[in-house]
Amino acid sequence: MKLRLSLIALVFLALSACQKKEEPIVVTSEDFHKSVDKVVEVMIHDIFSPPVASRIFAYPNIAAYEIIAKKDDKYKSLSGQLTELGDIPAPKDTENINFEMAALVAHIDLSRRLIFSEERVSNFRDSLYTLWSAKNETMFNASKDYGMEVADYIASWMGKDNYKETRTMPKFSVNSDDPSRWQPTPPAYMNGLEPHWAKIRPFAIDSAAQFKPIPPPAFSMEKDSDFYKELMEVYEVRNEMTAKGDASEEVAIAKFWDCNPYVSVTRGHLMFATKKITPGAHWIGITKIACRKADTDFARTVFAYTKTSIAVADGFISCWDEKYRSNLIRPETVINEYIDDSWTPVLQTPPFPEYTSGHSVVSGAASTVLTSIFGDGFSFDDDTETPYGLPVRSFTSFNQAADEAAISRMYGGIHYRAAIEVGIKQGRDLGKFIVDKLDMTKG
Repeated sequence: MKLRLSLIALVFLALSACQKKEEPIVVTSEDFHKSVDKVVEVMIHDIFSPPVASRIFAYPNIAAYEIIAKKDDKYKSLSGQLTELGDIPAPKDTENINFEMAALVAHIDLSRRLIFSEERVSNFRDSLYTLWSAKNETMFNASKDYGMEVADYIASWMGKDNYKETRTMPKFSVNSDDPSRWQPTPPAYMNGLEPHWAKIRPFAIDSAAQFKPIPPPAFSMEKDSDFYKELMEVYEVRNEMTAKGDASEEVAIAKFWDCNPYVSVTRGHLMFATKKITPGAHWIGITKIACRKADTDFARTVFAYTKTSIAVADGFISCWDEKYRSNLIRPETVINEYIDDSWTPVLQTPPFPEYTSGHSVVSGAASTVLTSIFGDGFSFDDDTETPYGLPVRSFTSFNQAADEAAISRMYGGIHYRAAIEVGIKQGRDLGKFIVDKLDMTKG
């Protein structure tokens, strides 16, 4: 009798488990922000260069966006709009797929493939998978399968962008006989980073040279030359800032927009790197701030990240095309050689040629796209740099933030005026092209 009762109880429990009610799963814009934040955290840890970081942002965002565009008729696919991008696979199980979950799965998986410390992203992914599976295993499996299918499709497209090929191309060759050409700078004297980045397949622009800027002022130490005047401006601005002290507004602006992941610190015989975000990551952070302030839903959040990251990625391709064409020497090198061998900039000079300013180009491009999404008078408090001990800065618009980011390179002592002014125009022209070209929303 006891055995029979035990068997009945086991059968009842088994039937109850089989009949467990599956709960609906809601994936929110905050979940997407957390995924982006996790990627940024890992990118800082792994120390990716600014151009490479921009690629890491773009592809996972595009994968997520394409899934959302399959579901939400307010958004249009980027198929045929981005270079060589075709149609992602159609979902087979539309009844059980949670498209937001599938988009997040694709974002996380592609991000994991693009960074070094995969386990950090895998741990984040697994915590979500456990939660989702426990709530609704049917929906989770269908959504995960579709997200992975799209991730594989985008990864195949990504694999043809020439990135792998550039990994084995020759290092940058320094021409020490030409005084106008870039030379490695202290304290690490690193080789020129990503000299072949212009060979990466663009996302939306027609070619790396589409927004080729005017050449920089010709190198000359003649006192009436444009180059010499710009050189002395950098020198004098730095000296004026020194007189004001480290608490000056110019120093605060320079440090806020530093965004150099390659800052080397030397203490005695020990040299180590301080890890920071890249310029692109700073604008991705601003995108998050704007989305939160505007209370965007999941689809619009993904849309904002995607369009901004495309502008940032193409901005780096465009900028690096010019950097290694003009191959211009940095202010620090010229000032130390010809004017004052004890002069140092506020910021550490990054390891690549001077013209045009990368932060100026990227800021111009990103601010133009964000303005097209959120409006010209969109004010915000930028807390992106608070993890690095810097206070919040407030802006009345994305364009104001971009202008400050650009001039920060003068205050930092790492760029001449031409690189700043021509660079931000280059970025804004590119950003406007992307806004006009990419038809991503309906109505």
